[in-house]
Amino acid sequence: MVAKKINNYMAERINFSSGAPWESVAGYSRAVRIGKNIEVAGTTAVDSHGEIVFPGDAGAQTKFIFEKIDKILNEAGSKLSDVIRTRMFVTDINDWEEVALVHGHIFNEVKPVSTLVEVSRLIDKELLIEIEVSAVVQN
Repeated sequence: MVAKKINNYMAERINFSSGAPWESVAGYSRAVRIGKNIEVAGTTAVDSHGEIVFPGDAGAQTKFIFEKIDKILNEAGSKLSDVIRTRMFVTDINDWEEVALVHGHIFNEVKPVSTLVEVSRLIDKELLIEIEVSAVVQN
């Protein structure tokens, strides 16, 4: 976690890291919180050992990703019920229903705005989905 006050802005910026070595190489944070706003970077189904989990199962990858996102939101002082936007990138649009069912189960009461698009590929062919979220802390 890295915090600094932003010029002419009352809220401080807090960067959250997952500890992945590529964060410093590519120059990004797992999540950034400024005031009550939290942005979570694109998240994939890669575990803490760098292994891809649930190859071939878009629904299981989606569930795993939202569990990872929930952890970083909690670290940033938030929760899934604070999510206002989800962006989901799938490598096969035919997986939309499987992905949507998991999303619907998690956000049934919250109902954030959501985008689901097909992309030609992600960084590894076994990754079927990548998800970003935006959240606004309610308390």
